[in-house]
Parts: sequence; C-alpha cells; structure tokens
Amino acid sequence: MTKLIRIGTRQSQLALWQADYVRDAILQYHPDRQIELVKILSEGDRTLDVPLSQVGGKGLFLKELEHALVNGEIDLAVHSMKDVTVMLPDGLHIPVFCPREDPRDAFVSNRYSSLSDMPDDAVVGTCSLRRQSQIKAAYPHLTLKNLRGNVNTRLKRLDEGGYDAIILAVSGLKRLGFHDRITNEIDTEICLPAVGQGIVGIECRIDDQSMNDLLKPLNCAKSTIRISAERAANERLGGGCHVPIAVYSEIQSGVQGNEDQLFVRGLVGELDGSRILRSEVIGPIEMSRELGHRIAEDLLSQGAGEVLQSVYQQDG
Repeated sequence: MTKLIRIGTRQSQLALWQADYVRDAILQYHPDRQIELVKILSEGDRTLDVPLSQVGGKGLFLKELEHALVNGEIDLAVHSMKDVTVMLPDGLHIPVFCPREDPRDAFVSNRYSSLSDMPDDAVVGTCSLRRQSQIKAAYPHLTLKNLRGNVNTRLKRLDEGGYDAIILAVSGLKRLGFHDRITNEIDTEICLPAVGQGIVGIECRIDDQSMNDLLKPLNCAKSTIRISAERAANERLGGGCHVPIAVYSEIQSGVQGNEDQLFVRGLVGELDGSRILRSEVIGPIEMSRELGHRIAEDLLSQGAGEVLQSVYQQDG
C-alpha cells in the first residue's frame, strides 16, 4: 500500500509555495508516494497588529506546526529557515536544507530607485529589527515604520501609499513570481542577510527513520554547510529570530588546488543604528560551526551581549 506523507505548512501563499516545492521534490525521488498538504494557521499569522518582537518573535510561526509534528498529526513540516528558532523541541530536527535562493533583501518602491535616492523622512516599511538597525545606520535620515502581513498584503499597503518603500526578501518575491516588483537588490555590505534567509528547511521527528531516509536526497550540501555556521553563531549569541542579528556565509571556491573556504560575516546592531558591531572570519568548510562560534565570540567581546540585552529591555 502506498504510504501517505502529510506535509505541515502555514497557510500563506509563500508557505504553500515552499510546501509545494518540497512535495514536488519528494515525488521526483519517490513517485509512488501520496502526499497531502496539511494547512495550519499559526499564532504568528493570527497576530498581525503588533511587532513580532513584542509577541514572542518569529517562533510564533512554528509552534503549531511543531506541536502537530510531535503529536504525529503530520510527518514533516516545511519552514523558511530565517523563521526557525535556535532551539528545536525535543525529538525534532531539521535534516534537510534545500538549495539557497538569492539571500539578499529587496528594495521595493513605486517612487524611488534605491535607499540612497530617498529624501529626508521618507517612510520605509519593515518588521525586521535586523533591517531597521542596518538601514538606520546607513541612512539615518529615513523613517522606519513597522509593516507586517504576507507578501501580497505588504505590496498592497505600499501601492496604497502607506509607505514610500518597503523591504522584503528577494527569495520570497522571486518564488511568488514578483520579480518585476524588485526595484533593486540591496548589497550585503549595506544590509547583511538574516540567518538562513533564502533556505527552505524540512523538519521531522528524529526517530522516524523511514522519513529521514526518504528525505536524504533532498538535502543540499552547500546549504547545510552555510546554515551550520550561521545558526551556530546565532545560537552562541543567544539570539532569537527577531533581533538585530545578521549572520551570512559564502563558500569561496578553492583555486590552484586549494580547498574551498567558508567566509562568514556577522553583526549585531542597536535598534536606532547608532552602533553596529561587525565581525568576519574565513576558514575550512568542515569547520563551519566553529567559524560561526568564532564570529559570535568576537561580537560578544565587542559588547554584543549588552547591545542585545538593551534590545530585549526596549521590546519588553
């Protein structure tokens, strides 16, 4: 008998795209399987009128899915890795990281060509403290205003004139076919991406060996290396997914017989952009977690712990 695979997903258009992507990838390797998408409404999707940092952070997008996974109501859950908390519930893990889409942030505007083109007090919409901190540091003359909701909702609010520009993930816009809405991709020197941005992860039960074996072909080795460093740094910093922390890694191909290297950059910033702590390191790809820890230790030595504590107090 063909075994049914139940994929848990949030109900947003982007989450459903990700679930469909995983379903199609599974069927490519296991065409005899039957797959059902189980749509679950998360607390994060229900609470849209206040900033995420004030209602528990992006973990609100996961807990219902993970509850269903622990209870055996679904067989796997699909996540955007930038939304995934540092710690996972007991008995769960993420064995698969799919190929990474463009991880940069997108500048979207109907009036201006770039952040540097915007006049004093122009309004930029984003709910990300990471983006707010970095944009404030680079463009202190701009006004940052909270913006939540799914991609379509945010684009609609821009088009209605509530904002002069908004910042979204390039990956989400591309996956939903909104390439033409990207005014430009923001350079990572201006806005370093979030941990795991652009990577779809698949979570399942550790003891479900058949599911773990079934999912193995879907894993991308390069994504695994990169996110290992990024999440290790975030974990050491004690960061959630909605704090002004950015960690981004790139694999640099070896030349003339040299081994590939992993280049990792990280930062922690004050909410108002008045202080941005930065660190970078390069080393062997097999030391990805250690490289992430080095980034975190360097940032902590610069005072990142005090900066983050201040952020938590402001949001509390």
